[in-house]
Amino acid sequence: MSKHSKNYRQKEHKIRRIEATSDRLTGRAGLALFVAYLHGIQIFGWFERWFGAIRKNRKGLAIAELFKQVLCFFVDGTSRRLTYFDQLREDEGYAGGIETDRADMASSHQVKRFFKAFAWTRVFLFRRLLQTLFLWRLRIVRPEVVELGIDTMVMDNDDALCRDGVKPTYKKKKGFQPLQMNWGRYIVDAVFRGGDKHSNHGDSVPNMIRHMVIKIKRDYRWDVPIVIRMDSGFFDQKIFNLCEALQVGYLCGGKMYENVKQVAASWDEERWQRFESTKKESWQYAEFGCRQGNWKRFRRAIYCRLMHDDHDQLFLPGCRPDTIIVTNIGQGQAIDRFLKDAGALEYLTANGLVACYHERGSDELANRAIKDFGHEQLPFKRFAPNAAWYYMMLVGHFLLESFKEDVGSPVIAIGSYATTVRRRLIDIAGKIVSHSGETILKVTQSCLERLHLPELLDRCQKAPVIV
Repeated sequence: MSKHSKNYRQKEHKIRRIEATSDRLTGRAGLALFVAYLHGIQIFGWFERWFGAIRKNRKGLAIAELFKQVLCFFVDGTSRRLTYFDQLREDEGYAGGIETDRADMASSHQVKRFFKAFAWTRVFLFRRLLQTLFLWRLRIVRPEVVELGIDTMVMDNDDALCRDGVKPTYKKKKGFQPLQMNWGRYIVDAVFRGGDKHSNHGDSVPNMIRHMVIKIKRDYRWDVPIVIRMDSGFFDQKIFNLCEALQVGYLCGGKMYENVKQVAASWDEERWQRFESTKKESWQYAEFGCRQGNWKRFRRAIYCRLMHDDHDQLFLPGCRPDTIIVTNIGQGQAIDRFLKDAGALEYLTANGLVACYHERGSDELANRAIKDFGHEQLPFKRFAPNAAWYYMMLVGHFLLESFKEDVGSPVIAIGSYATTVRRRLIDIAGKIVSHSGETILKVTQSCLERLHLPELLDRCQKAPVIV
C-alpha cells in the first residue's frame, strides 16, 4: 500500500542528468542478423559481378559495401530521405551493427552519385538479379505447380516535384505504374514504367511471360506446370496465343461483352453451380465456351456472380458486378498433361479454377507489402536513377522475404509485413564490444531468450547459398 501513498507520488525523479557514453550502442541490433544472412547466401559476389564496373576509382566505396548500406537503409525503414545516410554516417553503433568501418559509411552525396551513375543497360541487370533470386527460391521450395501473377502497381507521386515519367494514372494520381510479376509474396520480375502506361502497354507483357517461362523450364524443370493469373486489363488474344504456344496455363479476367451477358442471362438457374471460399464467400458460376471477335478458337469461360460475402451480406443476382474467367486449362492442351503428371488435378475442375483465380487477392498483397517495405515517392528527378532505386527496393524486399523464411520463421510469421519485422526483430537495443579478437553483439537476457538470437544467427550462417 505504501507504493500508492501520496508521499510516493511526490518523490523526485531519480534520473537527474543525461550524459554521453563511449560504448558502441545501437537501436537496430537486428540488422546484424540481416547482414549475416546476406553473407550466408553469398549475394555480395553477384553485386560485384554485375555492377562492379560502376566504380570508376578505387578511392571510392566498394560496390558491395554500397549495396549493403542501401539494403540496410530499406530494411531499417526509419526514413525515406537520402539525407538520413548523413545521420547514419555519424552513428558508430549503427556502423558496428552492420559490420562496416565508420570511415566506410556512405554519405547522402555518395549514394546520389551512385544511383545517378546507372545507365539503362545496368538498370536492366536488376531484372536478371531478381530472376536469379527467383530461381534460387524455386530450387529450395521445389513447388509442383508454379503460380505466377501479373499486375501493375501505382506509385503515387502526386505531391512530389517534377519527375521524369510521372504521369496521370488510372487512380487519378500522378506517379509511376510499373508492371510486376509475382510468385506469392515475391516480386520476381518487373518493368519500371511511367504512370500513363496501361496494363498491356506495348510488348512488355508478352516479353516478360516468354522470358520467365523459358527460364523456369530451362533452369528449374522443363515439365513443371506454370499457371499465370491476370485481371481483365490483360484480356488480349496475343497473350493467350503466346501462353498456349509456351504450353502454360492462364486465368484471365474477361470483359463483359454483350454476347457473354446474353449467355449468362439465358442460363438455366438449375445449372448454376456453387463455390465457397475459405473466407466464407459464396459464388455461383456457369461454365461455357467463349469466342470473341477474331478469335480462331473457343476458350473455356467461367461466369461468376457473388451471392454471399465475408461480411455475412447476401446479394441477389445482378446486385454486384459479375466476373468472367477465361482459361485454356481443361481443354486438352499440354498444360493439362503437366498438371495431371504433377498430381494437381484440382486445377482441371471449375471449382479449382475459380478458387485459383480468386487468389488474385493475395497477389495484390504483394504490392501492399512492397509499399510497406519501401515507399511510393522516389527521390530523384531523372528516370534512370529512380528506376535503379525502385529495383533496389524490389531486391531488398525479396531478400527480406527470404530472410523471414530462412531465418526469422521461428519467431515471426512468414506472412508478416516489413513493419512487423522491424518492430519485433530489427529494432532491438544492443552493445557492440571487441574482446579476444572477436566482435560480440550483446543484448539483454530477456531479448536473447525471447527471440532465440543464437539460433537465428546459426540459421543465418547456414542459409542456402545463391547458385
